[in-house]
Amino acid sequence: MDNIVTVIIQAVIQGLTEFLPVSSSGHLSVARHFMNVDDGGIVLSVVLHLGTLVAVLIAFRKRIWGMIKEFFLSVRDIFTGRFRWSEMNDDRRMMVMVILATLILVPFALIKDWFTSVQEDSDIIFEGCAFIFTSIVLFLSDACVKGHKTGKDIKVKDAVTVGLFQVVALFPGVSRSGSTVSAGLFCGLARETAVAFSFILGIPAILGSAVLEAKDVIGAGIEIDAVPMLIGAAVSAVVGLLAIKLVQVIIKNDKFKIFGVYTLLLGLACIGIGIYENVTGTHLFFGM
Repeated sequence: MDNIVTVIIQAVIQGLTEFLPVSSSGHLSVARHFMNVDDGGIVLSVVLHLGTLVAVLIAFRKRIWGMIKEFFLSVRDIFTGRFRWSEMNDDRRMMVMVILATLILVPFALIKDWFTSVQEDSDIIFEGCAFIFTSIVLFLSDACVKGHKTGKDIKVKDAVTVGLFQVVALFPGVSRSGSTVSAGLFCGLARETAVAFSFILGIPAILGSAVLEAKDVIGAGIEIDAVPMLIGAAVSAVVGLLAIKLVQVIIKNDKFKIFGVYTLLLGLACIGIGIYENVTGTHLFFGM
């Protein structure tokens, strides 16, 4: 039962923070620190990622289906000489720019362990600093002038900018959704477009991470306790879908700074607790 409870807690955190601009990796790291549990294993990481992937596919199913169709139509047009960069429609340009932004992430994803190694110790000071970085980015994005670019207006430089911000988000505590949505806003994207581009851009990243982790699971011959894993996947999917809807409402009402305040306070708290633990040698946690 304790195992199921910790899985559910981590699934809720993953589902919420994968899409709320507050960092899923940072929150999971801090939660595990206080619950005094390990990372939950590779299997749990895979199923939680797949749960949030399902949430994105459901929330943006029409846009994603349009992009899939445009991918195959683009291949046809390239081979028949009918492809025109300047004549791409909304879904086609979005598809091309998502691919471009993803390609920027690929070489850095290969050394992802270097980014995540900072959360392998028992210290949460780094996560606190990363939360504050996220807070600054969110405050700046909330203050920037409203953009009006839709999918058909996204430029190569916009995709590159968003892609680079996604690279920074490999550090635990730096929100991927917060960084990429903010980058889109910095580039002049309309709020709804920035959210859609950010979350759809997360599909290759989430899927790629799950595939690599699944490969490790198969190679290690790890036994899987199916019940808590299925519960975790379902919870992260449902909570993730609700989180996506919440972000869409909040950003439409220009309230992104709410998350900036939250990550600032959380960052300061993590740094304070981390310093206290280092000075006193006392580990604060809630045993489960």
